[in-house]
Amino acid sequence: MSQITTLALFRYGSWRRKLWALSQMGLASGRLKGTPGMRFFKLLGTGAEGFSTRPDWAVYGVLQVWDAAASAEAFFRDHPQFQRYVRHAEESLIIYMRPVKSKGHWNGVNPFEGNAAPEAGNSALAVITRATIHKKYLRTFWKNVPASQRPLQGIRGLIYTKGIGETPFVDMATFSLWTDADAMKAYAYGTKAHQEVIRKTRELGWYKEELFARFQPYKITGTWKDIPNLKTFRESLKGRDTNS
Repeated sequence: MSQITTLALFRYGSWRRKLWALSQMGLASGRLKGTPGMRFFKLLGTGAEGFSTRPDWAVYGVLQVWDAAASAEAFFRDHPQFQRYVRHAEESLIIYMRPVKSKGHWNGVNPFEGNAAPEAGNSALAVITRATIHKKYLRTFWKNVPASQRPLQGIRGLIYTKGIGETPFVDMATFSLWTDADAMKAYAYGTKAHQEVIRKTRELGWYKEELFARFQPYKITGTWKDIPNLKTFRESLKGRDTNS
């Protein structure tokens, strides 16, 4: 069976539970290391309003790369740390994805084997972009972010987007979920604000390290109030779960 990637998101309600979730950014790593079948993982905080310098204290995530879908299913079913996340959370969501294309590095490695042929009949696309920003460019980079993100509002085909990352301000990433590749390309290559950020990135060399990865989501479990059409999108993926 081929490699898969999962992104689990958790939303916490009370401040007591939010503080618990924040504490897991330091405590959970040791509990997850050595999980059978897991070859890479990152504990993630998130940004408010999609992609922002302001933290979203209510939402946290776990990104994991698996040798096979069976290992992921066993983890979500049985692992004590995942059960802790679920018990404390107000709601949770798991997105299962096959890596399609990946270039660049995350902490010196490319964890995604981006060579899977997309399954026919499933046009959905997920994208992860990740970068470590040179400290001398932090102010300039974040000054340009609002303009580049503005075109995302109401854009066709965007199901969900969220800023994610391990370290605030410096190690940043984005996750986005789309109905199809054409919709993603229309934003990435068809909006002037986003193109301007790409140009500046190339000219100024903002990043010490960067990675861009595309995936085909094939299964979504759980609930997420920020995706009002989740049921419809989930239905569009049915019949594509061939790895589990």
